[in-house]
Amino acid sequence: MAKITYIEHNGTRHEVEVRPGMTVMEGARDNGIPGIDADCGGACACSTCHVYVDPAWVEKLTPRDPMEDDMLDFAYQPDPERSRLTCQIKVTEALDGLVVQMPERQI
Repeated sequence: MAKITYIEHNGTRHEVEVRPGMTVMEGARDNGIPGIDADCGGACACSTCHVYVDPAWVEKLTPRDPMEDDMLDFAYQPDPERSRLTCQIKVTEALDGLVVQMPERQI
C-alpha cells in the first residue's frame, strides 16, 4: 500500500492508504476525500480531479501525456509545473508518501 496525503484547499489533511494499481483519483473517491469531483469517472475527459502535486514529488511522477495536458487547459488555475489530473496518476509503492493539494474549486 502507498500512503497518499490529500490536502484540501482549506488546509485539512487526509492521509489514506491506496492499493498499487489504483489511481490517486480512485483513492480519493474510495476514501470519501472532498475536493476531487471526478465527474468523468477517470476517463480523462474533464478536469474535476485536478490537484497540485507537492514540489518534492513532481519529478517522481510519470510525465503528463498530451490528453492530460489538453484537459488541464480547462482546470481552475492550473500550474504549469505542479498541476496533474489524479485519474492519470497510477499508484505504485514508489509513490508512498505522495502529497497532493486540491485547488480552491474544480471546474
